[in-house]
Amino acid sequence: MINRIFNIVTIIQARTGSTRLPGKVLLPAAGKPLLLQMAERVQRSKLAGKIVIATTNESEDDVIAELCLNYDLNYFRGSKLDLLERHYKAAIEYSADIVLKIPSDCPLIDPEIIDNVIEYYIMNRDKYDYVSNLHPQSYPDGNDVEVFSFNALYKAHKYASQNYEREHTTPYIWNNPDVFNIGNYKWRTGADLSKSYRFVLDYPADYEFIKAVYDDLYVANNEFTLNDILDLLSVKPFLRDINLHLNGKNWYDAFRNEFSKPVNYRKQLTRV
Repeated sequence: MINRIFNIVTIIQARTGSTRLPGKVLLPAAGKPLLLQMAERVQRSKLAGKIVIATTNESEDDVIAELCLNYDLNYFRGSKLDLLERHYKAAIEYSADIVLKIPSDCPLIDPEIIDNVIEYYIMNRDKYDYVSNLHPQSYPDGNDVEVFSFNALYKAHKYASQNYEREHTTPYIWNNPDVFNIGNYKWRTGADLSKSYRFVLDYPADYEFIKAVYDDLYVANNEFTLNDILDLLSVKPFLRDINLHLNGKNWYDAFRNEFSKPVNYRKQLTRV
């Protein structure tokens, strides 16, 4: 098994201090906090390895630590704003060879997608230091999976200096293709679903959509998949319209616009 050869650590970053939707990870869906629902979905991945909730040292996030204790979830507490440091120190704490990064605003994530991206990374580890399904994005927003070596994370933590590189963990890797080999895992048909669907939890309308999906699918099948969601939306297209107007309203979009500008702060490194 792949996850017996490598120590894979999946880090789910989570905090309660979201400005657009405060406490969003603790909002209920089908009788459970969304963070717990998401953790249970990630736990169904065959290759995710050890799963760690990485929250902050702020007192407001004591509730997340308590949730983890109550449900026997691994957790780590670190910097509120420097997520790169939080991921790096969590990876050290849990002795990661390979790090899988998933934000907590993905409560509909499909474990099969997680396995597909990890397997693609492992099978191509001689070619890539980092693999995601984000660059370019072809899955519905909210199925975000990034996989990278601990060595890549170490170098990013050591050399990243821009605020957005520290705050968002992996932009330094994307921003230095001369240093890191970067791979992309695309939607199986080659189509781009990111323009047609939005599964991410960021605004109140996103919560309304996600809750509606759980209300419709969870009781009959608590292991519903991405295909089950797509089937549901084909039968009830009005659900998709709940938050589709928000597509593109996330930090990735803003970063892509910024990333298109020339940069002059790259540090000369040897390739990992």
